[in-house]
Amino acid sequence: MEVKGKNIGFVLTGSFCTFKKTIPKMKELIEKGANIIPIMSYNSYSLDTKFGTAKEFREQIEGITGKKIIHTIQEAEPIGPKKLTDIMIIAPCSRKHNGKACL
Repeated sequence: MEVKGKNIGFVLTGSFCTFKKTIPKMKELIEKGANIIPIMSYNSYSLDTKFGTAKEFREQIEGITGKKIIHTIQEAEPIGPKKLTDIMIIAPCSRKHNGKACL
């Protein structure tokens, strides 16, 4: 799939153990010409864990994308109505959430 010129909403949820593998994927997409819009759930944006601090992850993501992270419901609400993205990546996306998205 060609991602050059695509606006991709890249959402990180609270599976903190995956961040070190997932965050570099944002960089890969940017290198392929995608425009990444970083989005984090409340917990992934706020909580420190044994896998790293929230601040470290936020700084890394904002450094890679050059954009402030969307992390509140109010900030995220316009994404759909304003058609800000062509694609949304939810990482990780459990079977529970994937199943709901497919209904």
